[in-house]
Amino acid sequence: MSSIPPASAHRQAKNAASGLGRLLREISGCRVCVDTPTGQPLPHEPRPVLRVRSSARVGVFGQAPGLRAHDAGLPFKDPSGVRLREWMGVDEQEFYDEDRIAFVPMGFCFPGYNEKGSDLPPRRECARTWRARLIKELPNLELVLLVGSYAQRWHLPEARRQSLTDVVRAWRETYEQSDFPRFIPLPHPSWRNSAWLKANPWFEVDVLPVVRSEVRRLIATASDPVAHDGGR
Repeated sequence: MSSIPPASAHRQAKNAASGLGRLLREISGCRVCVDTPTGQPLPHEPRPVLRVRSSARVGVFGQAPGLRAHDAGLPFKDPSGVRLREWMGVDEQEFYDEDRIAFVPMGFCFPGYNEKGSDLPPRRECARTWRARLIKELPNLELVLLVGSYAQRWHLPEARRQSLTDVVRAWRETYEQSDFPRFIPLPHPSWRNSAWLKANPWFEVDVLPVVRSEVRRLIATASDPVAHDGGR
């Protein structure tokens, strides 16, 4: 049983929430990739796209928003989001319930396109500047879905030496050995990866039932209303 008196616990939760709120206001005004970039500057005005509250118990750590997500101001607001919701076993309302699910991409802004018309990698400045500070403000995360190789290489040292297929194939070892939160690596849900999914049927059979079961268990738990102020 906690030794913190109720009033003190309330104040601590409120302070944590306000700390997250201040940090999110800093992020919303970030111009690092334009004013002091590493390499070429961001080719458009920054628009950070993330959704977090300190009450969230499930995290989706992806790459960077695509153009549609950039325009909408919502993560995964595109066909890849439809597939990701199917993988997680949630509807759109649950998916965007920031009290329960936090979206923390490696790069908060749409990075632009390369000469072939594909999305550029997430901006390196973003994770270096914000990631450690932001994750410290999410103490209730119990499950984190590492969507794509960029998030996997940041959070799983072994992923830097392995292919995405090998990292995802070892999902159970990662899940069982990670402490708190637990990680499950996933491929990116882009429709460009349909061939990968067809070539690796074990992913749907072995991985997705655990993902759906854990996501459902965690979002079914009522979140702490005191912590809600942090994500506004």
